[in-house]
Amino acid sequence: MSLEQEEQIIIPDDDGVEHLFQVLTVFTLESDQSYVATIPAEQKEDEEVEVYVFRYEEDNENDLKLFPVETDEEWDMIEEILYTLEDEGQI
Repeated sequence: MSLEQEEQIIIPDDDGVEHLFQVLTVFTLESDQSYVATIPAEQKEDEEVEVYVFRYEEDNENDLKLFPVETDEEWDMIEEILYTLEDEGQI
């Protein structure tokens, strides 16, 4: 099953504790890097939403590998995509 078909994913933190996240959107930048934007599944509707974005790769067994966003340039491109998707009502 591809990430695009998933509605929720489990992401472990640095201590190995697993957290459930709701997938908002999946997108690819011009660099051919794929990203997933998520929010914590336990997020309350009246709370300010914190979006977590990860670069991801899927291997041959459809295992998902997440990587942190590392550069300001990368963040700038991601923010532009997210604002555009939000303006278009896609997230």
